[in-house]
Amino acid sequence: MMADGPRSSRKSALIARQPVRTEGALAHGSHMRRAVRGDEQVCAARLDGCGAVAQVREELPRSRLQDAVWTCRANRRPARASSRTCLFSMGDSDPPFLPSRGVSPQVRFGGVPNRVSAPPERIAGVSNRAAGVLVLAATPIGDPRDAAPRLAHEIATAEVVAAEDTRRFSRLCRALGVKASGSVVSYHEHNEATRTTDLLARLVGGARVLVVTDAGMPSVSDPGYRLVVAAVEAGVRVTCVPGPSAVLMALAVSGLPVDRFCFEGFPSRKAGERRRLFQALARERRTLIFFEAPHRLQATLAAMAEAFGGDRPAAVCRELTKTYEEVRRGPLAALAAWAAGGVRGEITVVVGGAPAPVSDPEAAVAGIRARVASGERLKDVCAEVAAATGLSRHDLYNAVLAVGR
Repeated sequence: MMADGPRSSRKSALIARQPVRTEGALAHGSHMRRAVRGDEQVCAARLDGCGAVAQVREELPRSRLQDAVWTCRANRRPARASSRTCLFSMGDSDPPFLPSRGVSPQVRFGGVPNRVSAPPERIAGVSNRAAGVLVLAATPIGDPRDAAPRLAHEIATAEVVAAEDTRRFSRLCRALGVKASGSVVSYHEHNEATRTTDLLARLVGGARVLVVTDAGMPSVSDPGYRLVVAAVEAGVRVTCVPGPSAVLMALAVSGLPVDRFCFEGFPSRKAGERRRLFQALARERRTLIFFEAPHRLQATLAAMAEAFGGDRPAAVCRELTKTYEEVRRGPLAALAAWAAGGVRGEITVVVGGAPAPVSDPEAAVAGIRARVASGERLKDVCAEVAAATGLSRHDLYNAVLAVGR
């Protein structure tokens, strides 16, 4: 252990060789930087209001390095001209902090997705008040005039804008008559995993980060979910700018029941996985909503007709809010035949839920008795028939026993 000692006109506190955990991230303050030196990684953050600098030195092989997020709360005392620096190595337990006006010994962990995990003692959902704000902003799905008034303000004031396509974002800014004052970075499915760590560092450092996609709400079948999870784990506040939604618009114009519905996103591109998905949804009573690429629409509608029945009502919504908007309604078999001629544009498919089963209890009991007589277990058969018919499993079981007496 090294004691305090003078350095020029400043005083500094040095804590060496004190073990700390490797989970977490460096946080707190308006500035953050990270550097890798050989087999070490050094992270530093300047704490707001006290002028102190906290550093984390990881003396581990680079293969075991983890991004560490440390939240050091600045004391609410008047800041002094001198600064204090705390250095400690990575190990198994928390570091002791010297009493100081700059840094208090309040430390907590926050996770970074796919790279670190929070320790068991971390309290989930605790807000980091010194961190920035993550804003998910819905963008128009076709007509720029549908943009929420707040969208232009968020673009103009955000310190970082993470856009799925920076070129399309530039066109949106021109249409809205606004200019981004902060940095604009790409954030799409190919770099989402790696870029999330950088954006999280900006957030815990106090930045306001705006996430926009090409159309609709980020994280809903678009980039953004990873960052939301990471921000929540780090105690960063997450909010959104509401706006257009292809899911809700397609549901509203489909003419199908809107009281209960579920969104299934994009079906798998692989025929086998897509078929199994539709088979699992065949008895779903709620209205189903899907996104689909135009070149796969015919195959998807044909698979739906096979799993749900060709007469199941559906609607194909194409190019919503755009010049060539079209809503084609009809049974799945007819829609699949129509799509065979080729379809263009952004597609949302809405499918009616499975009809309520109409069952004859007496016929169901007779069928159960026949299957039990062939060697099947009564309890299992009753559960299967109940799921298929909507009848009570308990009533079916008792009815079969009553007939056998």
